[in-house]
Amino acid sequence: MKFEDSTISKKFTYTKKTLAFGEFYFMDTFIIAEMKQGIHLSWNKIVEMINLIHLHYGVNCKIAYISNKINSYSFDPNHWVYFFKHYDFLVASVSICYSEMNYINATLEKKFSSKSVKRSNSLEEAISWVLNLDEFKTNSLKLK
Repeated sequence: MKFEDSTISKKFTYTKKTLAFGEFYFMDTFIIAEMKQGIHLSWNKIVEMINLIHLHYGVNCKIAYISNKINSYSFDPNHWVYFFKHYDFLVASVSICYSEMNYINATLEKKFSSKSVKRSNSLEEAISWVLNLDEFKTNSLKLK
């Protein structure tokens, strides 16, 4: 389910940003990303996302990333290795899996990540997990 179509979206204050390859919802301590159907998430697109994140949160931010896999797209899991070697703003990430293939891909991504990666079946579960991370328990969140 798309984040904006979910009931949980009504509980948060967020900023929506759109790039040619996906939509991004920025909350206080986490991002929900929804990639477009059939895209290949190349390193150039990842750099666009990083720039968008830094513009919104600043370069010294600490956030979590939720990948709401509502569409099928490709991604090179080796990018995780390069990403974590050069960037340190992600505390953890969650992949919301709506199919067996999503789950298999998320399992592969988990093996390449140096940070905590959770696989989830729903937006509610993913957001709850992120909000309960020790790094964010002291932050107050803006609920409507």
